[in-house]
Amino acid sequence: MNSKQKNLIVRSITGVLYVSIMVAGFLNPRAMVLLFSVITGLCVWEYTGLTNSYAENVQVNRFISTVAAVYLFVAVAAWRTGIVGHFIVMVPYILSIVYLFVSEIYTGNKNAINDWAYTMLGQFYIALPLSLINILAFEMAPDGSGIRFDTLLPLSVFIFLWVNDTGAYCTGTLLGKHKLFPRISPAKSWEGSFGGAVLVLVVAAIIGYLANKSGDPHTLNTYQWIGLGAMVCVFGTWGDLVESLFKRTLGIKDSGNILPGHGGMLDRFDSSLMAIPAAVIYLYTITMF
Repeated sequence: MNSKQKNLIVRSITGVLYVSIMVAGFLNPRAMVLLFSVITGLCVWEYTGLTNSYAENVQVNRFISTVAAVYLFVAVAAWRTGIVGHFIVMVPYILSIVYLFVSEIYTGNKNAINDWAYTMLGQFYIALPLSLINILAFEMAPDGSGIRFDTLLPLSVFIFLWVNDTGAYCTGTLLGKHKLFPRISPAKSWEGSFGGAVLVLVVAAIIGYLANKSGDPHTLNTYQWIGLGAMVCVFGTWGDLVESLFKRTLGIKDSGNILPGHGGMLDRFDSSLMAIPAAVIYLYTITMF
């Protein structure tokens, strides 16, 4: 067995375990909050390690930044589930951000502006988007009886991303000739992107049909599911490109090696960092009109 075959086996095993853990996490609200708290912490910890190692004159407070990000996720979950109904739940997060700014006065780091910029980039690029998964997962029941946990809606975002990646890879490998964005990601092609998008729309239509087939139809109808699939597809691709630009700026290939055969946490969740906010905005938009 050569190294290429071994890498394929390792990548496949990691992929199966990853998908299994993600699906299992969405089956229970507490499991989902715990899972994404860990994911948020690992992503920010990885991000701050990269910036401190590869960005010039940058020393982000890794521990406080990670704790703040995890707290933001838990705070949004507590607010969305009704455990805490007051803005006070955000006060510790705000204080931690203030601390990260004020502490630069005493650290003596060479470039405080770089430290502040990279610190806040981690919060806005990673912590905030991941915390919005709570908006997709928890909503008030139609009859006003309480908070309802929606397994399908947040899980579907990742299903669409996985389908898009698979469709883009297969189509791009077979038909890819025109590069999508060669300066940032030479491997991506327009043909692959279109192939992934078509497959996502088909899967979205199937999910929409099945979700509304029973006596308790989903909040979204089939056409709205297709629209959600399109949004996730477009913004997921942009999310992938944003992370590729981030890595190229730092001069690295992978964000880490925590996931054998798949790279780091940011490599695995890059698409979702743009797709989750897009999905939230889409859902609020269709309920307004």
